[in-house]
Amino acid sequence: MCDFCKQQPIYGIRWKCAECSNYDLCSICYHAEKHNLRHRFYRINFPGSERVLLEPRRKSKKISVRGIFPGARVVRGVDWQWEDQDGGNGRRGKVNEVQDWSAASPRSAAYIVWDNGAKNLYRVGFEGMADLKVLNDAKGHSVYRDHLPLLGEQGPGRNGSHGLQIGDLVNVDLELDLVQSLQQGHGGWTDGMFECLGNTGTVVGIDEDHDIVVSYPSGNRWTFNPAVLTALPSVVPSTSEGATALVPVTQNTRFAVGDHVQICNDIEEMKILQRGHGEWAEAMTPTLGQIGRIQQIYNDNDLKVEVCGTSWTYNPAAVTRLRSSDTNVPGSSSGERLSALLKKLFETHISGDVNEELVKAGANGDSQKCEDCLKRTDADVNTVYGGHTALQAASQNGHVEVIKILLMNKADVEIEDKDGDRAVHHAAFGDEPNVVELLANAGADLNARNKRRQTALHIAVNKGHLSVVKTLLELGCHPSLQDSEGDTPLHDAISKKRDDMLTLLLDHNADIMLTNNNGFNALHHAALRGNPSAMWILLLKLPRRWIVDEKKDDGYTALHLAALNNHVEVAELLVHQGKANMDLQNVNLQTALHLAVERQHTQIVRLLVREGANLNVADKDGDTPLHEALRHHTLSQLRLLRDVPDVGKLLMGLGSQAADKKSSASIACFLAGNGADLSIKNKKGQTPLDLCPDPNLCKALTKCYKDKEVDQIEPRVGEGDGGEDMVTLDECRICSDLKRDILFQPCGHVACCSVCAPRVKKCLICREPVEKRIKIEECMVCSLKKASVLFKPCYHMVACESCASLMKKCVQCRTQIDHMHPMVVCCGGPGIISEVQHTSDQPEEDNAVSLPLNTSAAALVEASTSGALMNNGSRDTSTSDIQKLQQQLQDIKEQTMCPVCLDRLKNMIFLCGHGTCQMCGDRMSECPICRKAVEKRILLY
Repeated sequence: MCDFCKQQPIYGIRWKCAECSNYDLCSICYHAEKHNLRHRFYRINFPGSERVLLEPRRKSKKISVRGIFPGARVVRGVDWQWEDQDGGNGRRGKVNEVQDWSAASPRSAAYIVWDNGAKNLYRVGFEGMADLKVLNDAKGHSVYRDHLPLLGEQGPGRNGSHGLQIGDLVNVDLELDLVQSLQQGHGGWTDGMFECLGNTGTVVGIDEDHDIVVSYPSGNRWTFNPAVLTALPSVVPSTSEGATALVPVTQNTRFAVGDHVQICNDIEEMKILQRGHGEWAEAMTPTLGQIGRIQQIYNDNDLKVEVCGTSWTYNPAAVTRLRSSDTNVPGSSSGERLSALLKKLFETHISGDVNEELVKAGANGDSQKCEDCLKRTDADVNTVYGGHTALQAASQNGHVEVIKILLMNKADVEIEDKDGDRAVHHAAFGDEPNVVELLANAGADLNARNKRRQTALHIAVNKGHLSVVKTLLELGCHPSLQDSEGDTPLHDAISKKRDDMLTLLLDHNADIMLTNNNGFNALHHAALRGNPSAMWILLLKLPRRWIVDEKKDDGYTALHLAALNNHVEVAELLVHQGKANMDLQNVNLQTALHLAVERQHTQIVRLLVREGANLNVADKDGDTPLHEALRHHTLSQLRLLRDVPDVGKLLMGLGSQAADKKSSASIACFLAGNGADLSIKNKKGQTPLDLCPDPNLCKALTKCYKDKEVDQIEPRVGEGDGGEDMVTLDECRICSDLKRDILFQPCGHVACCSVCAPRVKKCLICREPVEKRIKIEECMVCSLKKASVLFKPCYHMVACESCASLMKKCVQCRTQIDHMHPMVVCCGGPGIISEVQHTSDQPEEDNAVSLPLNTSAAALVEASTSGALMNNGSRDTSTSDIQKLQQQLQDIKEQTMCPVCLDRLKNMIFLCGHGTCQMCGDRMSECPICRKAVEKRILLY
């Protein structure tokens, strides 16, 4: 089975990791760079074939395969037997999609749309059949070319199953502990083998188990697992004495700053070699075959080379070093001649093309040379060289003086390169906010899009250039334009986990409601990605509370997505801060609880149940969450029957599965104990108990339902109990929204929730400094209730009241229990000592809740009314002031909001003077206010 995509069985080649225990990939995942790229793999061509050990993928070449892929043009092939479905012999069609002909033969068919309009599925590999022949091939996926077997090669490979031959030079480059682990079963490891870690050895033998015998200069021979060895390429000897030799780059070739190198002159090979090494740019074309000088060697061995008057980053495999065989001899005349020749070459290299020199000068920031070039009559300030203009090159590199000179000479700021990028896009790529401002003053369109429909703001957010994002927004660029995927900069900021950018965008009125091509708005996207900090910011700045419950086309809300993907913190924020409706249903009529139960996400189930989710909502099949839990439990137990010899123990719940806290049986008991109805029938007439063949579990469910063992209700402090008000002891003393779930140590008090706890420096009850914060989890014994008893002297809270009453030692640390304190005491309720009875005290200023920076006025008003702002126990703003602020805010909204959708700000004005948002205005032919025909639309920035 493929351990990444779970394909079972693996079709085609099996790729087995040589460094991880029992880890396999299918070909699709292997070539898609799944798993660690530094790990070496065995290639197993077919069951029973010999293993071929391969080099790590990290430094290997990838090429794109071409053939019958989506977009290719085809005609009928040699095995065609479908009459004239194609419209007749010779008629053409287009590949729409590659599909499975059958479940046992993946990617063996292509769905074709013929020119006559007919559509159907045809074989391209199923049982060796080829119904189609390609006329114009299309680009498919990329593969590691050198890792694939040769076509028609039936043996283990030209170099043996391990890729090593007798005479090869090898090193041991792995960490010592990994080498010792891999050597088990391959000769083992002894102290004498330490000499192998720093020396190069020679392969002198290969035994019948394919282990490698390596000889070292000391005369010792050691046997190795081939997975620990790295082969070294052979060194090409230099030419005869006194001659200059080109030395191929190998691991044995050492580069140094100042070395002279020649760039590879094959453009196609260069494009492949440059992937992951600075990438290939069209402007690098003039450097092919040229001689350059190394300026810098980076940590990953990539080279910064000065060539043709510019500097570029190269893969060391893309250059060859020039050296003379006698340059090591002091005063060598031939060595001196070579150095002088190369120096002269660098000093005198001028192309003679003034436009080429202009672009190079712009890229290098040579303002004087730019001025000299522009004074010539044959110079064109907007010329394109290497795919870029001088302005684009200077913008990306931040050469402000050059840009000023080019703008003075009327350089066009809106010229696009082959990717559709303009100068402002290049400035965003290069993290140059000053250039952005300069271009904006010159009239550049800050909302211009490239061929991927990305604006400069999209690029700045994706690259993480905060200063450019801030500059663009301050200059009035649109914060919510969508790229070709439908993503706005908000979506990108959430994906990149850049909360600072997210806050900036929202403060500049970015639209949370816009959805991408997959139907996800910003809230959906944050829930899908499991980004709690982004969700907190979004909820804090929501323009309207109902947006929390907005559904996708398939009916999924943000809470559905969080429950499905087990993003607990996000779900807590949606329920507590966003007040999300927990009972909304998707197109299959499933609630978030259905999804959490189906995926056995215990923490999400507990959260939803304790917050009052309806436990008896039925989906399209009539199943409640309890039906789902018991069905899942029964099916999982049946699957285990084949593998577990003691079936009796399994059904009695005494097997290993009984200890699994996330099992469906535990979830079912929890649901029943909180009121899930045992008598509801689904559309097949089955009650939940009908789906459970285990009589013991049925009895447990009935008992839980009867006893109503609900553990989330805590006692209240009344007037006669020492409390001044009727205050619930389970709510957080800071935000009053979430429940207390953090145990402070060393004092042992429980005063706030997990969201507020990191900000608290002193216990809110006893004023003792907080040294440690521990999340209170479920009971370690029964897993049905929340831990609620504090043990002393160990100060652990790991058991509920029912289980704690049976204990003499702590189940976590095995310490003898001297005293037990219930949750009500730990929360500051009756029974505590006198010096900690001041439960109405508020936290000091250093413990006050703080809001994120750049909080908008609307968010401040909402936060103040919901009790999110506290300062020494008092509100800074009176109720009347809050109402006044709310009224002023409402007036401002009415003046600035779109009168059509009432959601987005007006940013489009018609000639009649009335306005709407761009989304609504683009769809209108007459003004919604005065009914005049719309002759022109004017965007406001």
